[in-house]
Amino acid sequence: MVSYKELGLVNTREMFAKAIKGGYAVPAFNFNNMEQLQAIIKAAAEEKSPVILQVSKGARNYANATLLRYMAQGAVAYAKELGWENPQIVLHLDHGDSFELCKSCIDNGFSSVMIDGSHLPYEENVALTKQVVDYAHQFDVTVEGELGVLAGVEDEVSADHHTYTDPEEVIDFATRTGCDSLAISIGTSHGAYKFTPEQCTRNAEGKLVPPPLAFDVLDAVMEKLPGFPIVLHGSSSVPQEEVDTINKYGGKLPDAIGIPEEQLRKAAKSAVCKINIDSDSRLAMTAAIRKVFVEKPAEFDPRKYLGPARDNMEKLYKHKIEDVLGSAGKA
Repeated sequence: MVSYKELGLVNTREMFAKAIKGGYAVPAFNFNNMEQLQAIIKAAAEEKSPVILQVSKGARNYANATLLRYMAQGAVAYAKELGWENPQIVLHLDHGDSFELCKSCIDNGFSSVMIDGSHLPYEENVALTKQVVDYAHQFDVTVEGELGVLAGVEDEVSADHHTYTDPEEVIDFATRTGCDSLAISIGTSHGAYKFTPEQCTRNAEGKLVPPPLAFDVLDAVMEKLPGFPIVLHGSSSVPQEEVDTINKYGGKLPDAIGIPEEQLRKAAKSAVCKINIDSDSRLAMTAAIRKVFVEKPAEFDPRKYLGPARDNMEKLYKHKIEDVLGSAGKA
């Protein structure tokens, strides 16, 4: 058993309470490799923003569970090297799909886990979430549950349509499970193709304009659970400049579209205190790498293309922290 406290990590409890009171959201950035982790920590340290390092089941398998533990410990030490005296860093399991996976993460130093039973019948979701909560709370690990289904594809998580969260269920779910935060569905979705062209309109320039988020559902949830930490998954904005760069240098991402940043800013000022961003980082990384490969076809030193990719991701993370989530200077 490895306690996250030995690694210098924190859980989300105090972090979320401050975010709700302060009207901002904590960034939850997914990572799979060293360059992503370096960029996240550098951005968070320089912006003095609390940050959640998210690891999916697939990322954990890719990176190796043991290495991840030491990478998280190293992230805390790196943040201190950068002048962040008291780093507010969470290591979080994204979309845990079983009690066994959540337990393994808790036992290996994660400070927060998500158990996603949203695909199950309601009573089974309640029972599974409570099982994880009962185990996690023994070790002061916080737990995120989910009600409602997000469309799209991200690692092992896949659904062809979304189901909005039913506000009538949230009090019962939160009370019976004891979860510390709740992911809800209000129209966000996973991946770089969050909406089909048929779901969108086009502006004067022919660019796709996605449908608005269901803020009425969010308002109803907040009315039922005042002050309770709410989480938005699938909240990448799919920056068109990164998509354009990818396509310019040989990629094929037609009609990729995400959540407008002004809608995320609006959500961050409410009880939404955690916003998940993954696809944007992947796009920033891929755009920088493709550019190097085309402009310098003789280059084969990974540092020469992963370095620019890391810099581009850091720029993206800083933008999200400062201009979208409002978490700069909050740690």
